[in-house]
Amino acid sequence: MTNKPIKSWTEIQAKSSWTMFKIMSEFVEGFDRMEEIGPCISIYGSARTDENNEFYQMGVKVAERLVEEGYGIITGGGPGIMEAGNRGAQNAGGKSVGLNIDLPFEQSSNAYVDHDKDIMFNYFFARKVMFVKYAQAFVLLPGGFGTMDELFETLTLVQTKKIDRVPIILMGVDFWGDMMSWIKNTMSEKYGNISPKDLDLITVTDSVEEVAKVITEFYAHSTLRPNF
Repeated sequence: MTNKPIKSWTEIQAKSSWTMFKIMSEFVEGFDRMEEIGPCISIYGSARTDENNEFYQMGVKVAERLVEEGYGIITGGGPGIMEAGNRGAQNAGGKSVGLNIDLPFEQSSNAYVDHDKDIMFNYFFARKVMFVKYAQAFVLLPGGFGTMDELFETLTLVQTKKIDRVPIILMGVDFWGDMMSWIKNTMSEKYGNISPKDLDLITVTDSVEEVAKVITEFYAHSTLRPNF
């Protein structure tokens, strides 16, 4: 068996240069497409959630309700909770945006993303920038590592004032309850790693109406605009 030849530093640099241009092109296309669409509400959650699951149904209902209030919906464009969000948006006749990425179990956009609002990404970080810039509230249903990543990155950006404060709402009291108790009792009170007031950044509820109320009341005193 022969070993593959080691690439020269010049070859590595050349590849890095092309990668930089690919990254730039994703940002340019993302910004251009989202400027046309405008700010919406992001719905996050597991790609593995079946349509018969209570949280899938919750995702459909909350998206429908938010569209009734005049908001569009952004999701990751894939299956599960993302599909539920886009499905609810289409059911109610609202904007249904999908910021999709090619993953092993998430190969294409779900059927409920508007054809002219389906944007594909290769890089997670470029995709996440679009979520943060154009999502003026975040509704998170039960999910896995990706959902947790999106939650804590958003909390960090708001906490450190890198972006304006926006509503961050967790739906599924039973799912999020233990985590919220740990954040309050361990992270905040026991070790002092966050301020008690940081807990005010998060709303936890099972109520679709409460989600709509929190977001609508927030924007009664603020402007719906891109975040930076």
